[in-house]
Amino acid sequence: MPRSSETPVFVVDAFTGEPFRGNPAGVVVLEREKDQGWMQAFAAEMKHAETAYLVPDGDGFHLRWFTPVNEVDLCGHATLASAHVLWESGRLPLSSATRFRTKSGTLTARLVDGGIEMDFPAEPPVEVKPADMPQGLLEALKSKPTFVGKNRMDYLLELEREDAVRALEPDFQRLARIGTRGFIVTARSHTPGIDFISRFFAPAFGIDEDPVTGSAHCCLAPYWSAKLGKAEMVGYQASTRGGTVGVIHRGDRVALIGKAVTVLKGSIPA
Repeated sequence: MPRSSETPVFVVDAFTGEPFRGNPAGVVVLEREKDQGWMQAFAAEMKHAETAYLVPDGDGFHLRWFTPVNEVDLCGHATLASAHVLWESGRLPLSSATRFRTKSGTLTARLVDGGIEMDFPAEPPVEVKPADMPQGLLEALKSKPTFVGKNRMDYLLELEREDAVRALEPDFQRLARIGTRGFIVTARSHTPGIDFISRFFAPAFGIDEDPVTGSAHCCLAPYWSAKLGKAEMVGYQASTRGGTVGVIHRGDRVALIGKAVTVLKGSIPA
């Protein structure tokens, strides 16, 4: 354990059972809230898609997430990583669920047979008509979607084929100029055991392509649940690292299920 004058820091690969796969997140366990400028600077130093900051708060923890350049309102993989750290480090009994107070309300996580199950808000997309699409969106993604929608954070685009999603090579500079947090591109999967695949791009927030995005599945779950006619599904995010996210659509909530692996433990001066 770090000395009392040091702050514990972890790097956890989320939505994977293997090291160096899935999505890496920084997790910083604080005794009290830090200045926002310090948290943003340390997230920039870490250079992960998100760095999570945990502060004890009553019967749970206050949780904030930072990309290298911005604070975000919702992040799935860094929440998964945070819950994993609390249980693995003994800060929380394995039998206990954890409660996170965040900018997106209270989020909970518990251990289940398939890993860690998190309770998140559903973020379904609302269809965007061609006349209302941002200028240059389709050109930047170099694709012809069958559906374009948007929720409070991201655009969602469905393509006809799985291989078209895998082959995408977006123009990140053009995407960044649109200014939205992110762009989810998805298609129905024909791979056994996988219902849909996706990729996620967020260049305006310092992340050209995110390896595995839990919050994107808060949009993908209600979207594909309506199309496929089922609540329980498995999504695969087809980045270079790749990762699997189990989802259960429960009305205005979504369960996200995945595994996590700690790859680094350390500390910084408090």
